[in-house]
Amino acid sequence: MVLAGTGAAFLAGCGRGGGAGRGALRVGITGKGENDARLLFSAAGIVPDFPITYAEFESGHLVVEALNSGALDFGGMSEIPPVFAAASTVQSFRQIGVLHGDVNNQAVLVPKGSTITGLAGLKGKRVGYVRATTTQYFLIQMLKSVGLGWGDIEPVAMSVADGAAAFEHGALDAWAIYGFPIQRAIATQGARVLRTALGFLSGNYVISVHRDVFGDPARADLVGRYLKLTRQAYGWAQANEKEWARVVAGAIGVPVAYVEAQFRAKSAPYALRRVSDEAIASQQAVADVFAAAGLIGRRVDMRPLWDTRFNSALPEA
Repeated sequence: MVLAGTGAAFLAGCGRGGGAGRGALRVGITGKGENDARLLFSAAGIVPDFPITYAEFESGHLVVEALNSGALDFGGMSEIPPVFAAASTVQSFRQIGVLHGDVNNQAVLVPKGSTITGLAGLKGKRVGYVRATTTQYFLIQMLKSVGLGWGDIEPVAMSVADGAAAFEHGALDAWAIYGFPIQRAIATQGARVLRTALGFLSGNYVISVHRDVFGDPARADLVGRYLKLTRQAYGWAQANEKEWARVVAGAIGVPVAYVEAQFRAKSAPYALRRVSDEAIASQQAVADVFAAAGLIGRRVDMRPLWDTRFNSALPEA
């Protein structure tokens, strides 16, 4: 497992039942800037009144691995990583809610000076992506929309950090990526957005917990309290967008104008939602795409991974 930042040390020292994080809610953070709950809580003036231990991850499939290993209690990811987990032999987590939000912060980038002007121009090109994440899914769907298949490009699976380095040094013709690397590449390298994921992604990001949470009333209570604080924090961000943009820009090291532009282009504000038939159907459709493309070994049923026991803590869509 490859982890970013403090995550490796966290997993080494804080397995279930011992270590420095004993008694704390163990929460996974995916990405930086807008996706960092610590930054959001701080900006919103929220100070949790219970202990939380955070671990940083580059992508959602690493969060799933950490949940499966018992190293996390709570984590978020896109609809895609659980699809790969469902096709494997270990599913030690359950999906308890949805964070619905922006899909324009996920995109295919091309370098400054690229002659590629549309998705059809990706044919035969070297395109970076992060395996088992939204980037793989929306890239498949984008190619399909112009009559191309996965075999029509040279797909290169890379971590976020490796993809950023390869893109910066001209080793990629295009890069399917999400979050703050988009703003950084635009601001520092003159990269251009070829196409955002609007129309290709649902905007659903699933909230998951380790299945042992359901048998531990104290830990389940912490999850409920954390969800309440998260709802409060996203409400603050929506009501204080300019201040939030300034905070995010400072955290990722780009001019605030780039973050403000991203916020203006949002497809939807971030909001927590409860488990619904619509959310389950959306993820099932994603799973079916991967099965049809031969990227998972068999068709999988996603419904058993969903659990409604925290619905009372979350609003309807």
